Amino acid sequence: MSELLLDVGQMREAHARVDRTYAAGAVGSDDEVYSLVGPITLGLDVHRDRDQFRLVGRVTATLELTCSRCLEKFQTPSDESFDVMFLPHREEAGGDERKVEDNDLTTTFYRDHVIDLGQLMQEQFYLAVPMKPLCREDCRGLCANCGTNLNSGACGCMNTWHDPQLEVLRTLLKKD
Repeated sequence: MSELLLDVGQMREAHARVDRTYAAGAVGSDDEVYSLVGPITLGLDVHRDRDQFRLVGRVTATLELTCSRCLEKFQTPSDESFDVMFLPHREEAGGDERKVEDNDLTTTFYRDHVIDLGQLMQEQFYLAVPMKPLCREDCRGLCANCGTNLNSGACGCMNTWHDPQLEVLRTLLKKD
């Protein structure tokens, strides 16, 4: 796990380059949302300004997602860029509410001169997952009656729906 930590306490230069490759199991994943498949590459520039560190870079991996229509697993590439400011963690005095500013979304905190790159990569993967993952644009999903995957073939279910509010009119048409 220490390979996922960046010790900024040892950094003396104003700029440093970090390029790392991790196995899929090295970075945690949320199996309900995504799984990681294959190697993960991380490349970033670290810019130091006293005790503030700005990390600018990219993380690439292959994510395995579940299609929201047919429930089949599929793989999709993820190539996410990030620009995050890390500030030293300080205990807040009091629990007063405050307004979330725009720069709060790109600012995070580190403790003990260590930045957790694993957490940074996990956040990027969460952001890469679409709200409704689809295995393909024209995914037909599952049959509402029998559950057959309609991408594999048709099922024998009758899929004609009749509005119950119009049933009275339908009986009038049958009388003629």
